[in-house]
Amino acid sequence: MNNNNYIFVMAGGIGSRFWPKSRNNFPKQFIDILGIGKSLLQLTYSRFLQLVPSSHIYIVTNTRYKSLVAQQLPEVSQENILCEPSRNNTAPSIAYATFKLAAANPVANMIVAPSDHFILYEDIFLERVKQGLDAVTKRDILLTLGIQPTRPDTGYGYIRYEKKDENGINKVNQFTEKPSLERAVEFLETGEYLWNGGIFIWSVKSGLNAFRQHANELYQLFEQGEKYYNTPEEQTFIDAQYSLSQNISIDYAIMEKANNVYTLPVDFGWSDLGTWNSLYEIADKNHAGNVVSGGAPQLQQTENCIIHLPTGKLAVIKGLRDFIVVDDNNVLLIYPKHEEQEIKKVTENLKNLDLTGFL
Repeated sequence: MNNNNYIFVMAGGIGSRFWPKSRNNFPKQFIDILGIGKSLLQLTYSRFLQLVPSSHIYIVTNTRYKSLVAQQLPEVSQENILCEPSRNNTAPSIAYATFKLAAANPVANMIVAPSDHFILYEDIFLERVKQGLDAVTKRDILLTLGIQPTRPDTGYGYIRYEKKDENGINKVNQFTEKPSLERAVEFLETGEYLWNGGIFIWSVKSGLNAFRQHANELYQLFEQGEKYYNTPEEQTFIDAQYSLSQNISIDYAIMEKANNVYTLPVDFGWSDLGTWNSLYEIADKNHAGNVVSGGAPQLQQTENCIIHLPTGKLAVIKGLRDFIVVDDNNVLLIYPKHEEQEIKKVTENLKNLDLTGFL
């Protein structure tokens, strides 16, 4: 194992498109959504443990989830759980991680990865990550793993890239965040686009340079903490300064602006498990195409649905096709699968109505 390689697992999100299973107090990365006895966070940690020692894996999460992380990953030291006091999107999270790592090891390489993705072929995934680490060690590039698209999905960002293979690494020409269905169809037809999987690899030197050039406000804010990183005063600094950072994604802050962005096209059985439909795609289905979890459903003339019920709950369902049915605690959701992108808007409306007890 290369002692200069480190992993930062992003585990602070709410997963609002997976509502009502994913809630504010227990979001989807902590749920055994696959029904295999491990949460998505635990699966992600185990995957990267094959690449680096535990001491080189950091979990970046919201302060309110620190105890959940410690409970699910007791082998991770408290110093390796980075706590954000506010949700300001991915760019501040990654800036914090980059500055902290630079203070500890200025020649380090870092991988930034979500905590809630499904990867079917882990051996292929690890080989591609190693390939990416080798590339960023030798070159000043910002590398993202580009997922081969399988459908015109409007919930993903798209990467347009040059098919000039440089040992598997290709120059990125354009990022497009969550296009319309018509544009997504066009993207697939060209064969020039990949899905942005949100898995980034770069050296801390390249990362710091990118923030300095393209997100200088974030750079200046986190640069103030250089003398505090990896000391007992680090959390005090973060608690005081983090909420002042711009609320912006790493895609908008850095990746759309930098001219040294490259992608490594990959195909290792990936899903971001961001929506009920994405879970439906990878889950086992019965003869009618239904995915059923928990409870005791009695189904008649019901096809291609995903149904999540509490243990011991009886549900009699007739005549549904292509629906999401989720009964969780104080919420019952019945929603068309093809309109699942609206679920996030439903949660926003509940928040606006001050019905946060259901979130």
